[in-house]
Amino acid sequence: MPPNEAPIGVFDSGVGGLSILRSIRRELPAEHLSYVADSGNAPYGDRQVAFIEDRATIITEFLLAFGVKAIVVACNTVTVVAVEKLRVWCPVPIVAMEPAIRPASGRTRSRVVGVLATSQTLASPNVARLCSLYGNDVRILLQSCPGLVEQVERTDLTSDTTRSLLLRYISPLLEVGADTIVLGCTHYLFLSQLIGEIVGPSVSIVDSADAVARELARRLGSHRITSLRSQRGYEQFFSSAPQEQARAAISALWGRPVIVHALVPPHLHQTANEL
Repeated sequence: MPPNEAPIGVFDSGVGGLSILRSIRRELPAEHLSYVADSGNAPYGDRQVAFIEDRATIITEFLLAFGVKAIVVACNTVTVVAVEKLRVWCPVPIVAMEPAIRPASGRTRSRVVGVLATSQTLASPNVARLCSLYGNDVRILLQSCPGLVEQVERTDLTSDTTRSLLLRYISPLLEVGADTIVLGCTHYLFLSQLIGEIVGPSVSIVDSADAVARELARRLGSHRITSLRSQRGYEQFFSSAPQEQARAAISALWGRPVIVHALVPPHLHQTANEL
């Protein structure tokens, strides 16, 4: 396959990165996309650093074995824990996530911003750096959200349980005047509608999905590996979860029925042309 027509690899700890894949598809309709959900090991938010690094390495090797031309780490936790180590040896461009603290700090009117994310993301030096850079005249409140990733993995987006969790995490932010909420985990983008109902129209909800898609388009262009096709590219889906569970979840969140292949070690899987 010519380099321009090779697929782009996208991966996350689970199904949350489909929210990034959706933005990539809108931005780059001609590109082939190969998505990996490590749902069998989700959530990553409270995992040990060594475990996250190991999974990120295995999945990157899996995607490289398919001949991908670029990789998107559609997971804030992997980004803050493992992406720099991946970049040391990975031979293709890597685009990663960053909580949208910078745009949120420019948007807030009350000068109070709430950040919803996993504990690993919030404890990272990267988030501390962003808070230092953009928190001089803005109060940035960091809120970890145990349980939300699991709700999205179950595609339980609107239940009373999910609403109760969101109320628990968001209410303290609203009580101190937050008028901008950053979604610092890709899973949480699937809860945007429910979050909007809770916070009301006067509170802005900010995420990084479209920014990541634009950065990917820029990187493909700078490396001269943008697809030259005129027709729409394909999507392939892989998961480490049981296949029926994975197919149901990914189909529901992607918005149409899809085939989901098993995520297996690189030396065992078929090539993209054999699937």
